[in-house]
Amino acid sequence: MKVLKTLGYILGLPVLLVLIWWASTLGKPNFFVPTPASLVETFGEVWFGERFFTDVLPSVGRLLVGVVAAIIIGVVGGVLIGSITWLRALLEPTLEFFRAVPPPVLVPVLMLLMGITDSMKVVVIISGCVWPVLLNTIEGVRAVDPVLSDSTHTYGITGWARVRYLVLPSASPQILAGVRQSLSLGLILMVISEMFASSSGLGFTIVQFQRSFAIPEMWSGIVVLGLLGVGMSFIFQWAERNILRWYHGQKEVENAA
Repeated sequence: MKVLKTLGYILGLPVLLVLIWWASTLGKPNFFVPTPASLVETFGEVWFGERFFTDVLPSVGRLLVGVVAAIIIGVVGGVLIGSITWLRALLEPTLEFFRAVPPPVLVPVLMLLMGITDSMKVVVIISGCVWPVLLNTIEGVRAVDPVLSDSTHTYGITGWARVRYLVLPSASPQILAGVRQSLSLGLILMVISEMFASSSGLGFTIVQFQRSFAIPEMWSGIVVLGLLGVGMSFIFQWAERNILRWYHGQKEVENAA
C-alpha cells in the first residue's frame, strides 16, 4: 500500500499534465505543439539509436565531469576558506565579484582561450556549479558547534582527523544543499555551452531541430533533458538519505523530544 501511495505522489501530477495536454490537442492540429502520441513515436525514432551515443552520452559525460570537479573544488576550497579567518576576509570580495558574473557570458571568453573543445564546455559547467557548493561549504564550516570544536582541540584531534570526523560531518547538510543546486545549474550550463559552440550534444541537436522546423524532434530533445533532470534528482535523493542518515535521525529524536 505504501508503494502505491508513493507511486501516486510521483506520477499523479505528470499523468494529469499529460491528460490536459492530450485534451488540448484533440481539436485542430497545431504545428508547434505535437500530440502526446506523435511525441512518443518521435522520441523513440530519434533517441533510441545513433543519437543516444553521439549526443546523449557525450553530454552526460561532460555534465558528470563538470559537476564532480565543481563539487571537489567547492568542498576543498570551502573547508580551507571557512577554517582560516584571515583567508576568508582576504578572498571574500573577490569571490563575491566572480560569483556575480553569469557563467553563460564566459562562453565567448573561454572559446577564445580554450577553443571549441570538450574541455571548454566542462569549464563552463564548473564555473557555475562551483559557487553553490563553495559558499554552502564555507557557511557549514563556520557553523561547526564551538563546543565540539573545543573538545577536538582538548583531545588533540587536529589536521585531517579533525576535518574528517568533525568539520565534514557537521557541514555535510549545507554541502549537500549546495550540491543539489549545482546539479540543476550544471544541466542548464551543459545545454548553453552546447548551443553556443558545439557540433554534437543535446543543446546543439535541439537548436538544429528548431532551425530546421523539426518541431516534434525539438520537443523530444526537451523531454530528454527533463528525464535527465528527474534521474539526477532521484539519484541525489538516494545518496542524500544515505549520507545524512545520522542527521535525519537526530532531527527525529529532537522533534520527538
